[in-house]
Amino acid sequence: MVQDVEVQEAIVTITDKAAEKASALLKDRGIEDGALRVFVVGGGCSGYQYGMAIAQAKEEGDLVFERGGVTVLVDAESAPLMKGAEIDYVDDIMKSGFTIFNPNATKGCACGSSFQTAEGGGQAKSCC
Repeated sequence: MVQDVEVQEAIVTITDKAAEKASALLKDRGIEDGALRVFVVGGGCSGYQYGMAIAQAKEEGDLVFERGGVTVLVDAESAPLMKGAEIDYVDDIMKSGFTIFNPNATKGCACGSSFQTAEGGGQAKSCC
């Protein structure tokens, strides 16, 4: 369970709409005290890609943030690539789901799920 953890100053933010959707998702899965884990891995057509998962526990080195009653976990390796990012929930005619607006991304792919930073990095692969 993600209780009794020290909440830190947020390096990522989450919009009210995204917090509401994450909270509903956690409730639907029966883990109201869980968290939304956000991470970056190598891959995608631009070098890095985002990932999200439901977490029931904080892992060693995780940074912990809270907004709108939702706990967000970011691992220490992903944190520098996510600094200043905003998690939103989009629901329009083209797509619906969580999306990340990242000021560190200097280049991205058309599908919006991978990115590259000014420093480069990551290993580009086909993602679309």
